[in-house]
Amino acid sequence: MDTTKTQVLVVDDHAQARNAICEMLGSVERFEVIGTATSGLQAIEFVERKLPDLILMDIEMPEMNGFEATRHIKARYPFIKIVLVTVSDDMLNLLEALKYGAQGYLLKNLNQSTSLEYLDCVMNEAAPLSRELAYEILKEVHITERKETVTHLTSRERDILYEVARGLTNKEIALRYEISEYTVKNHLKNILQKLQVQNRVQLTRYAVEQGLI
Repeated sequence: MDTTKTQVLVVDDHAQARNAICEMLGSVERFEVIGTATSGLQAIEFVERKLPDLILMDIEMPEMNGFEATRHIKARYPFIKIVLVTVSDDMLNLLEALKYGAQGYLLKNLNQSTSLEYLDCVMNEAAPLSRELAYEILKEVHITERKETVTHLTSRERDILYEVARGLTNKEIALRYEISEYTVKNHLKNILQKLQVQNRVQLTRYAVEQGLI
């Protein structure tokens, strides 16, 4: 096993879907599929034996669905990145994925290059929320409670929070404010810590709930 590659566990109860994902990942050298599973329980058992860097997890599966499996795995191994994969673009699925600790949400019908680019971003902790998805969140999310305001963020941190919520990548933010990508990453790290959220998608949801965008 090449430890320089991203080691991936593929979890899906449909053989055709599993094979398609494995074939996609096998088309590039930077990913290595180290195992497959057909249910959430099998995924948990696999993780106990080997620790993948990334899990691509279907949602609807027998024995235990992807949401519950994600919750169990993230509780014990928070460093493992999990992306839920589904054919549905239902926003409720996205929000459920975030609630259970997933790093992202990937549609099975996306083209291969887009999917691989997204997974690269997830592994680099720079996964952007697409502008389309950000717009859908703005349309669909119903605010049920308000969190505390972001007045404890610096002015630049609030700027970057806004741009992330709009769907800009680290590179685009850096170009916009004429700063380095490294500086953007440091600001993002501080923002995530201050707001106690785990990733960019949760950060976007926070911004929506606060009425910042």
